This record gives sequence, structure tokens and C-alpha cells, in this order.
Amino acid sequence: MIKTNQRLRRQLLALTALAAFGVQPWAQAAETITMASTTSTQASGLLNVMLPAFKKDSGIEVKVVAVGTGQAIDMAKRGDADVLFVHNKKQEEQFVADGFGLPRKDVMYNDFVLIGPKSDPAKAKGNNINNGLGAVAKSNAAFISRGDKSGTHAAELRYWAAANIADKGKGYAECGCGMGAALNTASAKNAYILSDRATWVNFKNKADLAILVEGDKALFNQYGVIVVNPAKHPHVKKEAAQKFADWVVSKRGQSVIASYKVNGEQLFFANAK
Repeated sequence: MIKTNQRLRRQLLALTALAAFGVQPWAQAAETITMASTTSTQASGLLNVMLPAFKKDSGIEVKVVAVGTGQAIDMAKRGDADVLFVHNKKQEEQFVADGFGLPRKDVMYNDFVLIGPKSDPAKAKGNNINNGLGAVAKSNAAFISRGDKSGTHAAELRYWAAANIADKGKGYAECGCGMGAALNTASAKNAYILSDRATWVNFKNKADLAILVEGDKALFNQYGVIVVNPAKHPHVKKEAAQKFADWVVSKRGQSVIASYKVNGEQLFFANAK
């Protein structure tokens, strides 16, 4: 009995000491959900602002796995994520149609831009992406493709197809990498590349590159949120994931998105319905 009392006394003293330093070992850990998202939401810095605001409002922590949209959707299909936040609407709608996701919601948009050397040796500059890519292919200029089945890569392939360009030129190369790594490669090679505007604005290693093609309506880039269907994967944290999906399209979430700027430039435009 004496030994038991001594042990209890030591435990109480340890807990008191922790409390004195502001540590509450009896407090429950915050609920955590896993979000599969694109590299652009992370590389742009948006998640560094949005997720702390969501945690403050909900108490829920979001663990992010930032990969290409195609990889993110594959993750969710396997049940390795609770919620998707990506930007390839066709793939997203198919994901829902196949029963893997609950109803999809529009969240925000920005646009894609064609980046290239300021000297523009291919003469691609303008406001028509088809003409810009045509000039790059015709001149055999260096062009870096992500080649990773991401939302940006899918968009790039759509633009090549819309321009009826089968031969992309001798300078075309795929890196099989994320947006930041692809931009670093383009910077090192002084090459052309398609990027989402947000990642480009926040990119620190621009070197001699600049935006050459922008303003084409075809460059519109929509983002959506989808809760993974618990009917497919019962372990999915549906309630917590739904709170995030509802928050990001709420007045509060939309305000956080709209207020995020880099060097005074707004990177995403909230458009939840």
C-alpha cells in the first residue's frame, strides 16, 4: 500500500509539473483528417494560411499529402485520404460518378500561364495558348512538361490536342515531377513550361523566365473539394472531412481564400456556389 501511494504521489507530482509549463497531458489530441491535394495549393502557400484558419474554427487538424491531381485521386480511391482538394473537374466528376466520392463542390479558380524565356526565341508571346504552343513546337524550343498525370499535366495535354499538335518539337521533355521541381528545371534550361499562376507567382527561382501567354479563356483553372465516400471505405472520417468541405465553401472559408495574396497579387478567386 505504501509503495502504491508513493507511485500515485509521483504521478501527481509529474502531472502538476507538466501543467506548470502549460502542458495538459489529460487533454484530448485534436482530431486529424488526411487531405490529398495538388502541389499547387501547397507550393503557392495557400494551405499555410487556410488550414490554420480551419483548425482555429473547427479544432480539426488537416494532414496534407500534396501530389499531382491524378495521384491524389488514386490515393482517395484506395481509401488513403478522407477528402480531396484538386483541379481536374473531369476526373473529379468521374471519381464521384464511380461511387468513390460524395457530391463535388466548386471552391475557387485561377488560371494557367505559359512561361518562357524573356527573349522568347519561339515567338510564343500573346493571349492564345494554341498559337503559343504551336510556336514552341515549330521552333523546337526547350519545353518542360510535368508528365506526372497532374491537373496541370492534363491541362497541358488538352491544349496540345486542341492545337492539333502531335509533334511537340525536339525540345519537348517530361520530368515526371511536381510543379516546383518542373519550374526549377525550366529555369535551369531556360525552357518554356505551362504552370498554374499561383505557383509561378510564389516561385523564388524565376531566373530569366517570364509569363508569355495569359488571358486565354481556355486557361481557366477550377478547383473542387470532394469528401471520400465512406460506403467505399468505412474507415473514412466522414463527419470531420465534411466539416472541412463545408467550411471551405462557407463565407468564412471563401474569405480566407480571397484574402490570400503574394506581393499584393491575389492568387485564387473564391467561387463556391
